[in-house]
Amino acid sequence: MSRINIEQLKTFLAVVRLGGVHKAAGGLNLTQPAVTARIKTLEKALGCDLFDRTSSGMRLTKRGELLVAHAENFEYLSELIEKEVVDPAGIDGRLRLGVSETIAQCWLPDLVTRLHQIYPKLEIEFNVDISINLRAGIMNREVDLAILLGPISDYSVNNIALPGFDLAWYAAASAPSAVSGADHLSRPVLTYARHTRPYRELKEMLFERVGPNVSLFPSSSLSACFRLVEANLGVAVLPRALGRDYVAAGKIKEFDPGWVPSPLQFTASYLGEPKSHLVEHAANVALEVALGYLSDKNS
Repeated sequence: MSRINIEQLKTFLAVVRLGGVHKAAGGLNLTQPAVTARIKTLEKALGCDLFDRTSSGMRLTKRGELLVAHAENFEYLSELIEKEVVDPAGIDGRLRLGVSETIAQCWLPDLVTRLHQIYPKLEIEFNVDISINLRAGIMNREVDLAILLGPISDYSVNNIALPGFDLAWYAAASAPSAVSGADHLSRPVLTYARHTRPYRELKEMLFERVGPNVSLFPSSSLSACFRLVEANLGVAVLPRALGRDYVAAGKIKEFDPGWVPSPLQFTASYLGEPKSHLVEHAANVALEVALGYLSDKNS
């Protein structure tokens, strides 16, 4: 029997878990021919077919089913060695990081800087998107770690709770003084993108407290919302952590209509299987960075 290696076994497990060569190639950042070649080499080394290849897809053979448990043991030992033996400075590879825009506007630079200090050879690929898309990225194994409005309620996902973000109402500094804070809500309300939890919750609260005729202007860009408020084109309920600098600069002002949506709750979420020490550690680093950011803002 020829030698087999951990990369061949990881590729085999990726094909099994993701349901085919195409998805495994995306998950491993390889080409489809490269994945196919690894599987063929592994089959040649073992002297047996691991998959039945049909027009409807790939199904494990009996020997393929037997290999899964052994491959998972190799995978576990590999992760254990990486965790307990390998110097983090020597770990290379890629971390696919997905973050919501609130995090991108606040402490994403600190997180990337910290991860690069720990893993100088690691390629960190990050994508800013709304939470519903980040959740899909986790479940489809297209994202390794997502910082999103969570948690993700699925047995396969680990969620680390992060500090929340209080929200506040903002109007332009030049906006006329209202008789009461609620009077500002006759203006267009700028808010989070349509397919997000904050948008849905705000829409429900405005309907209950103001009525059905409030104009909602959803946006995927928080910075654009702040600029539009500054230009007196509407009001907005946005994270206070982001609004402080605008208020300090005299560009916008807070107002109180008598209520505010609940704080935004974020989690660092990742798949529990296959277990990855790197991703798990990155999630805990995200918690440390988030706590440090909150401490700095409150000091």
